[in-house]
Amino acid sequence: MTDVDEHGRPEPPLAADEAATLLGFLDYQRATLAWKCRGLDSAGLSATTAASSITLGGLLKHLALVESDWFSRSLYGRDWEPPWDAVDWKADPDWEWHSAAEDTPEQLFAIWDDAVARSRSLVAEALADDGLDRLAKRTWPDGSAPTLRWILCHMIEEYARHNGHADLIRESVDGETGE
Repeated sequence: MTDVDEHGRPEPPLAADEAATLLGFLDYQRATLAWKCRGLDSAGLSATTAASSITLGGLLKHLALVESDWFSRSLYGRDWEPPWDAVDWKADPDWEWHSAAEDTPEQLFAIWDDAVARSRSLVAEALADDGLDRLAKRTWPDGSAPTLRWILCHMIEEYARHNGHADLIRESVDGETGE
């Protein structure tokens, strides 16, 4: 059984194999974002701090997009899924950031929760097939492709970086602080 801290975050395993350790840290970072966004209304999820236009709602939607991009599009070579498939990304490359203000907190969490659930399923499938050495189907312009291991490390970094933003924004909204 996984230990859960006072904020509902699963503690990464102290002694596990590589895949379980990477997934443990990714789930910890995902749960940190959920904690920073939990309990806020639309105004709280739309708040900004300093000169930045980043919002907590925008972070939820952006990280849902990033989940879909790396685990569905890159790893499996699939097309965009809803709601991403209806966006003209060339006309509006930051759509997920500013469109989040039009969504309710429930919609934002549903988009993010659904993306995370799909990602977990796709990662489990990839681990069962080829393990952490599985190469992404979508290659980079030079023809190289990252492994699932690289993608998981990148996702941990992506969440950790944005959780720093979430810390600052949440504190500006209602004074809630913590790691």
